[in-house]
Amino acid sequence: MAERPLHALLAEARVYDLEQPRFQGAPTFPAHEPGFVLALHRRHEPGGGEPRTSASALLTMAEHSGTHIDAFCHQAVHMRMHGGVAVDPAVQTSRGFTRLGADEIPPLCARGVLLDLPALGAVPHHVPAEHLARAAAAHGEPRPGDVVLVRTGNGAHWEDRARYEGGPGIAPSASRWLAERQPLAVGADNLAWDLPDCHDPELGCTLPGHVILLVRAGVYILENLNLESLARDGVHEFAFICLPLKMRGATGSPVRPVAMVEKGGPGR
Repeated sequence: MAERPLHALLAEARVYDLEQPRFQGAPTFPAHEPGFVLALHRRHEPGGGEPRTSASALLTMAEHSGTHIDAFCHQAVHMRMHGGVAVDPAVQTSRGFTRLGADEIPPLCARGVLLDLPALGAVPHHVPAEHLARAAAAHGEPRPGDVVLVRTGNGAHWEDRARYEGGPGIAPSASRWLAERQPLAVGADNLAWDLPDCHDPELGCTLPGHVILLVRAGVYILENLNLESLARDGVHEFAFICLPLKMRGATGSPVRPVAMVEKGGPGR
């Protein structure tokens, strides 16, 4: 029996959109204000001499606003990035990075795993490794090369900026637990993966998960994901597809990731 072509399988898949809406005033990490600003600079107006009219906008946004992925040049320790790449004038330029920029992030196409923490009980403000391990035992163990998405439930509050920005973060122990499993990428439904004010004494710095994952392990981080529909339908394993923009030298990229499952499977 002939195998069905990939395009036929894709046509029958159920697709989950994991991006949060982008708008001015959406939750934004303080270092990345103003986040997202869109203003019309051409408008539909009468009197142009023909029935057709046009409109277009000017978009200003931070790389790390909204749903996005961090490039490896985003973080450094002692002026060295992932793989020991030194931060020097040849690498860090006024027009971005010549190494490890967003343009070097490949299309992410991998097995996805959802660790749904609220499904197993109360979610602590600082999520430790044992909570991820318990979720993995219930929902599926991550394998090398997977994309592991952590749902804290915070994504449901995207329209309530103060509540969303005060949401939980991933503890250093959880980042270490994930790094040991060698995923391609990790992601969560919170503002900055780590709690912004978390200082790890072992590393001697803030944002320890960024150091553990981006700098040391070479694992991409996705932030501000919308994981509510996956959780609602009980989907814990899926095909994950994410296409970062090929922005040369950028420290991150806005993304619209999707999860895909067979229509006859969970969430049917």
